[in-house]
Amino acid sequence: MATPEFDEATRTAMEAAAFRRLVQHFRERSDVQNIDLMNLAGFCRNCLSKWYRAAAEEKGLALTYDEAREIIYGMPYKEWQAQHQKEASQEKLATFAAAAPKDH
Repeated sequence: MATPEFDEATRTAMEAAAFRRLVQHFRERSDVQNIDLMNLAGFCRNCLSKWYRAAAEEKGLALTYDEAREIIYGMPYKEWQAQHQKEASQEKLATFAAAAPKDH
């Protein structure tokens, strides 16, 4: 089956809609910890925040990492941590340390 061809505006709109849905899903699934995401998928909410900030920077827009995190988390990061972050087990930390990219 061939991949459908879309004009640039349509493709961008669909990618933006998919991204917004991903962010909404992460907000709804606050029970899923970032370390679990990193260990299973190799990226987490913080990665999305960094990518979002980088995209803004490419467009010449000023956006801090904390501002990008607030966009992704839907609240200040410290607030999200206090409400949802749990202490990671030694096993999860070891898995992360063995596989984590050096820039995370």
